[in-house]
Amino acid sequence: MGNSMWCSASGEHLASAARDGDVEEARTLLDLNPGLATYSTFAAQNSPLHFAASRGHAEIVSLLLENGADPSSRNVSGQTALMLACRRGHWEAVLALLVFRSSVTRAEYLSGKTALHYAASGGHIRCIRLLATDFVPSTLHGAPVASIGSFKESCRISTPDSALGIKYDHSALSRFVNKVADGGVTALHLAASNGHSECLELLLDLRANVSAVTYPYGSSMKMIGAGSTPLHFAASGGNLKCCEAKSFLPEVLVG
Repeated sequence: MGNSMWCSASGEHLASAARDGDVEEARTLLDLNPGLATYSTFAAQNSPLHFAASRGHAEIVSLLLENGADPSSRNVSGQTALMLACRRGHWEAVLALLVFRSSVTRAEYLSGKTALHYAASGGHIRCIRLLATDFVPSTLHGAPVASIGSFKESCRISTPDSALGIKYDHSALSRFVNKVADGGVTALHLAASNGHSECLELLLDLRANVSAVTYPYGSSMKMIGAGSTPLHFAASGGNLKCCEAKSFLPEVLVG
């Protein structure tokens, strides 16, 4: 029992170090007990990896993953560290998680949101590019450390093809980009609603469905109503630049 209490206390110390970005403290604790990397808080089930990713402490994220942290572990809401990093736009933490094969397709238990929904909602275009690389063979997974640095540089380029490469698993990528969350909302709906025109254009380049409509049930109905397309969401938010996106023009003309 005493050993269990010590592990719990040490786990809380590691969680605090991960939250605060204290790399040296985290390294010391993990050197003493690498198993602490898999610790999670009792109620919310947040792991040190969740805390580090949500605060953007990429070095600690990598340290935890190297010591056996599960890159796709969930908290009580079904959130992964990847979702939390994308919500805040911490793309370097996202990169570290993807290198260790964090699942990009996992969704929250209740809302059904994926990391892509969070990235699109917050306008975090680098995170979207990184998530899309999961469908480009041999771009990230198993990449040597030297290549990660060069890939980080490519994420600063605004042209999608420069950051994502040329060959995709088009079918899997399309399913991912067009995955619906609660109420039928897609990542494109969220980017349009929040006025993130660059993210919207990137999602359209990734073949997001401009005709996707929301369902007559779910929390999104409180915002605008059933049967709404991303264009409706853009117009409702007063986002002219999003409304003028080239892929929306045929829909405007037909309407």
